Amino acid sequence: MDRECVSLLPSVCAVLADSGKSLPDDTSLEKLLDWFTGLTKADSPNEGGSLLETCPCLLEFISTVVKDTASEPGVLSFTLKLTGLIAATEDGFKTLKGCSVLDRVFNLGHWQEAGLWEDPCLRIGWILGLKNSLQHPKALSFFVQSDFMEPLLQLQTDTSLFVASAANQMLAHILLFFQPASPKGCNGTQQDGDYISDFELPAFTEYATVVRVISVYLKESLVPKEITRLHQSQQILKLLALLLSRAGPPLRGKLLGTVADPLENLVTAGCSRLTLPLMDVILAAHSSSSDERVPDQRVACLLSSMLNINKPSDLIHAAAAFLHRGRHRDTVHTARVVTILLLPLHIITGQTLLDTNATDELQCLMVEQLKSKTSCISLICICLTNTPQITLMPSDVLPCPPHIILTAVLSMLRSCNGVSSNSSTGCSEVGRNVIGSSKVQKCALEALTALSGSPGGKEKSSEVFSVLLQYLDNPDSDPTVLHKSYQALVKWMSVCIDLCFITDQLRQEFVEVVKKRVCDMRWEVRDSTVEFVGHLAGVRVFPRSDEEACNACEALLGGCCSTPLLREALQDTESYVRASAISALAKTLAHSWQQGAACTKEETEIVSQLLEILSQDTEGFPRRAVVQYFTAWFSSRSSHSPPLLATPLLMQCVCSVLSQGSVDLDWEVKVHTLDLAELLMDQALSGQRGYMKDSVPLHPYGAMVSDQAHTLHTHTDTHTEGGGGSDLAEALNNLVKQGAVSAMLSCLFDCDRPVGLKACRLLMTLRETLCPDVAVVEVAVVSCELPGWGWGQEMRKILGVKTRDGAKEVDIEGKGGLNGGEGEGGACVGVTVGLCEVLRSLGLEERLDVLIQSSDHVHNSPLSLLQDILTASAAHAQPEGQRGEEVIVDCY
Repeated sequence: MDRECVSLLPSVCAVLADSGKSLPDDTSLEKLLDWFTGLTKADSPNEGGSLLETCPCLLEFISTVVKDTASEPGVLSFTLKLTGLIAATEDGFKTLKGCSVLDRVFNLGHWQEAGLWEDPCLRIGWILGLKNSLQHPKALSFFVQSDFMEPLLQLQTDTSLFVASAANQMLAHILLFFQPASPKGCNGTQQDGDYISDFELPAFTEYATVVRVISVYLKESLVPKEITRLHQSQQILKLLALLLSRAGPPLRGKLLGTVADPLENLVTAGCSRLTLPLMDVILAAHSSSSDERVPDQRVACLLSSMLNINKPSDLIHAAAAFLHRGRHRDTVHTARVVTILLLPLHIITGQTLLDTNATDELQCLMVEQLKSKTSCISLICICLTNTPQITLMPSDVLPCPPHIILTAVLSMLRSCNGVSSNSSTGCSEVGRNVIGSSKVQKCALEALTALSGSPGGKEKSSEVFSVLLQYLDNPDSDPTVLHKSYQALVKWMSVCIDLCFITDQLRQEFVEVVKKRVCDMRWEVRDSTVEFVGHLAGVRVFPRSDEEACNACEALLGGCCSTPLLREALQDTESYVRASAISALAKTLAHSWQQGAACTKEETEIVSQLLEILSQDTEGFPRRAVVQYFTAWFSSRSSHSPPLLATPLLMQCVCSVLSQGSVDLDWEVKVHTLDLAELLMDQALSGQRGYMKDSVPLHPYGAMVSDQAHTLHTHTDTHTEGGGGSDLAEALNNLVKQGAVSAMLSCLFDCDRPVGLKACRLLMTLRETLCPDVAVVEVAVVSCELPGWGWGQEMRKILGVKTRDGAKEVDIEGKGGLNGGEGEGGACVGVTVGLCEVLRSLGLEERLDVLIQSSDHVHNSPLSLLQDILTASAAHAQPEGQRGEEVIVDCY
């Protein structure tokens, strides 16, 4: 612990113990407790008493607060939690027990007599304090001997949900933390009488007592005596699910033996509000008891009962819960679940998914439920959500081939669009409920997307495309439905082996609908359409089995409309659409870049548009996309041999992008610009001795910067010796000419932390490559010119300071030195500097140490927290007329 913190802590404790003093904010006590918790966890197990040894004032603080019941409830609750935290170690527990502090702090009668127990803040403090302490057998013995079980069980049904939940979690902690290890050879089927003998803990008597008391409580309280007590049953079921999923065989066997009868009663009662909690408990027991063993028969019976209840809505929810658990080895129940989940689809679409003779009774009940529009939409959405997983089931549990299920989903999509399908007698009323329902449409489209990989799905491609075209052309489709239709179309394009079903007429229809949607009044639709074109361009397909691969955009839209359409979208009024159009253009042109083709006139015009966006667009999204466009272009061209023989246009653009992007007002634009600079550096220096590509993790952080644009100029000596040094000098010269070094130096001084962090790491990589301990003469001659403003001024200050401190003076010719001054009228002009000297002078390690720490390092430190508490207390202690400005605290 920091010495200054130790010195301030007694004063802080005095402030907290003084009931008349105010705190800086409502969360300061939580932050203080977090700090103490971190200190406790940092201690080794055999140094448990170190917190009290380091901060003996805490013991006096606890004693004072417990005696003075006038303290605020928040301070009292904090004190209870802190006491439990200290008692979590055996040394701390012994110290607190020896001076009777532990008994006073958790004495329930003390708080009730003071009238404080009614405050839920205190009750939570009491629960969490005890829970904090229960980390060793002595604390368990104290808990049991103090008769705390009864009040803890009463708190399970507390009026405060937070208190009830905390009490619930504490019961689980006691049972799970102190449960004994399973004895060797135990198969989880031991009788209740064998249970106690399995324990080998010193506190086995106390633990056995706790288990018995809790078991009786669960048995008596699980079934509510009145409908208003359902919340209690929900809490207990939540606790049981947690326990059964984590308990070892002895405890699990005991719990199952205790609650089996009440669980059967709950299943029989058929309360809808308890369906999902009940399934959680039953599936937790089913999963844990059948692990490589014979499942417990009572649990299997409970599961069968849940999957045969007479309420269709509850039945659907129970079946979905089973499917999500993935218990597919249980083929009997899995087959039943599949039947239940497919039944709504079977009824509405009229597709023969099930054997109707086996489901007559359930089908009648389901039809009545589906006649209610609200229930119909809810049930069919659950059904559709689970169909992709159902189609992947083994054939012995599927009632029909997977492609029939896909046909039913397509039929459902048509029904939602108002297209009639062959429905069974009496179900037309049900079918009307889904017409125009965007919720069902979205679920069905998601299912259709996932079903693209299902067995037999590819044979349905023509029908899929026809249905999706209907959705895209439907004027009533909302933006989200259109977006999901596009997603489904791209997915199905990517899995089709042969696209011979795409006729010229179908292709023309898709072209027309895309042209219509890109001009939609709703920007979300225009954005989805532009994104769709880009995604299509990124998918390689085979139009026919005997033809070469092309991108899906050419196969579906003919390729002739995509680029003009995207260029038009560059002028869209919505910035999201402009950004999506730029990204889509990059994907559309990617294949051409990778082939190394020369730039066409159209591509040259696109470049001009993009550079104009980078310099003039008022929104950040399009400018970010522009930088990423050129990064992708450079990356694809430079990956070919010979390296860096990219088009002159590209290299000219790279210089412009680096110059503008490094001084952009948007921090993400600057980070993307550094990505481009890193690519240039990686290609220029790859293979050089000492070069290791650096990958930089970044975190969101925003600010503004307004430095002017700048350029760097190279001054090199043509007389170099040694081929290796000459190559390195030439590579460095290229980096300087292109503006990569300029961008890094500019961003190093940026006020946005992620920008400075990435620039610092890139410059460190560059320094380690170019400026080893032994100076390389050939590299030392490389120099550059700093601008007379912004970061250039910062650099001159750094170099000037080093010169005044007696660092090596440099020559005026620019060979590793500094030359420059003031122009006419005292205006700053550029100065020539040796790049290695600059890199050595920046103190990059120190900068990195600062940059990798967030601002919280200064403002949210424990020291800052303690100072805030004292400052706020001192301010509020002043007479009201003498108080100055409100104290601004920086608590985290």
